[in-house]
Amino acid sequence: MALTDQSTRIRTGEELDASLIDPYLKAHIPGLSGLPQISQFPGGASNLTYLLEYPEQEFVLRRPPFGHKAKSAHDMGREFRILNQLRDGFPYCPKAYVHCTDESVIGAEFYVMERVNGIILRSELPPELGLDSAKTEALCKSFIDKFVELHRVDYKAFGLGDLGKPEGYVARQIKGWSDRYEKALTPDAPKWEAVKAWLNDKMPADHPTSSIVHNDYRFDNVILDPNNPMQIIGVLDWELTTLGDPLMDLGNTLAYWIEATDPAPVQLMRRQPSHAPGMLTRREFVDYYAQRSGIQIDNFDFYYTYGLFRLAGIVQQIYYRFFHGQTQDKRFAQFIHMNKLLEQMSLQVIQKSTL
Repeated sequence: MALTDQSTRIRTGEELDASLIDPYLKAHIPGLSGLPQISQFPGGASNLTYLLEYPEQEFVLRRPPFGHKAKSAHDMGREFRILNQLRDGFPYCPKAYVHCTDESVIGAEFYVMERVNGIILRSELPPELGLDSAKTEALCKSFIDKFVELHRVDYKAFGLGDLGKPEGYVARQIKGWSDRYEKALTPDAPKWEAVKAWLNDKMPADHPTSSIVHNDYRFDNVILDPNNPMQIIGVLDWELTTLGDPLMDLGNTLAYWIEATDPAPVQLMRRQPSHAPGMLTRREFVDYYAQRSGIQIDNFDFYYTYGLFRLAGIVQQIYYRFFHGQTQDKRFAQFIHMNKLLEQMSLQVIQKSTL
């Protein structure tokens, strides 16, 4: 089906050598023959993702980006472990087969997981899906329901109690992202001083019930069933997953949620069809999440502003690599404009102190 996510030609400088990967995979995954055809999934600004096609089976390989990497980022073993251990409690995790720590194979750690064939939504809702506003609303609510389901997983029961430290999570995130932002500053970047001061002043206590925090839950990280696009069959990109406050995770997700009524410059940042007729507004998203989770949310302006600041930190870390010539990917040249726009959005939220 044409709507399933397609891999393309490998970007220059990011090639993989099939003759080096193949012996390793055959030593760890039985039943493989021939050499794999390797292509690359074009999305993503962090870890690199490749499609490996054997005659019998397709796999997805994930590896860190080339060049300088932030400390503790791109932990392949951690992501591999999360997929394997969380899968029994949250069956939308793809099956992970092997984690390679021998950097001589491809020049970095990597892991290989199953390919979940399906539809991944990007900036626009494909008309071929034939979703009217009622079906789009149902899909949106299903997306939120899976989010609530993840936040309800008993992570200790699946051996993930050491994945993070929930106590002090809110304060640690504000300080941590402030520090990371400072380290990634470039001369052309905004300082975010007013926003950081407001976040420190308005900081709430941790939510009493901690949860798995995905940290990157968006429509372009979920897979829809190609035979029933209303059904989510996979959730991807567990690189940043930890334990903490579920409302902080909600703030992360809403930072990416661009509404139809947001101004044109904001629309340029949209990476998912959150503007489509039938999609919930940010306020409706929060209200539906609160209803389904049973969590009362009185101060979502804080969590949303935190999400915007954190997103700016991620954007700035990537732009820093581009600014200093550590990556040649021209997509990242525009990230400085995104950072400035995110600061403006945050200041508007603070001014209104409401969604």
